[in-house]
Amino acid sequence: MAKIPATPIRFGRAAPMICVRDIQVAYDFYAGVLGFSKVFENGNPVGFMVLRKDAAELHLSQKRDHVPSTVNVAHMFVSDAAALYAVCEASDVRIVKRLMDKDYGQRAFVLTDPDGNRIDIGERIDPPSLA
Repeated sequence: MAKIPATPIRFGRAAPMICVRDIQVAYDFYAGVLGFSKVFENGNPVGFMVLRKDAAELHLSQKRDHVPSTVNVAHMFVSDAAALYAVCEASDVRIVKRLMDKDYGQRAFVLTDPDGNRIDIGERIDPPSLA
């Protein structure tokens, strides 16, 4: 196994790849409900998109026979999880885990996109007192 070189290797942005059955339906969800914008698309017909909102980036890849996983495919930190939760409820987004303050210092919930992909949403909050 190779060793890490003496000069540190810096990692840049990482973006989850999310498989979807219908890329336009997925785009409508991520743009319409979560506020993402399309910054790149590829293919004719389009089979790949890059979406961005603030510092968050998602890559959508069309896979017509996609079967969703039972695990979260992405975790996104937001500034106000309760406000986003309210938007999701008003938009009839399927919520897998309800909004809760977690003992590890996050206010979090899990939603699914139209393809059943689980997205974990979290907001950093002060950790609970151990006293």
